[in-house]
Amino acid sequence: MHLAYPAVLSALLFCTGLYGVLARRNAILVLMSVELMLNAVNLNLVAFDVWLSKAAEETLHSGQALTLFTIAIAAAEIGIGLAIVLAVHRNRGTADIDRLRDTAEGHESQSSDGADHSDGSDGSDSDAHTAAQAGRAGKAEATA
Repeated sequence: MHLAYPAVLSALLFCTGLYGVLARRNAILVLMSVELMLNAVNLNLVAFDVWLSKAAEETLHSGQALTLFTIAIAAAEIGIGLAIVLAVHRNRGTADIDRLRDTAEGHESQSSDGADHSDGSDGSDSDAHTAAQAGRAGKAEATA
């Protein structure tokens, strides 16, 4: 088999993963796209290892060894990444990367007139928030 076939397939997989990383907003889909990119690299490593082992007399299979390390690192990355995403989703209620980035960088909400109402001085949001807190406090006292 020619080297071009796995190289083209690897390039297509990598481009698909890159598009997924750049275009998706859901953190789990971004992690899946990163995994797709890593698998494209693994395919390239194995394909070039087989191609070079045909040309060389000594077969070290270093591409396959690097692939095993990449698979182990990818498994650890997806395990830790999913744990972080689930913890963030449990705390914030969303896995949307844009919303998480805005809250992490300290962006305050801006109204249409440009005034900063992050301290709760806006009447409509503040009244609704106060009513929700009062409702929760009333339920807590009723159950106690």
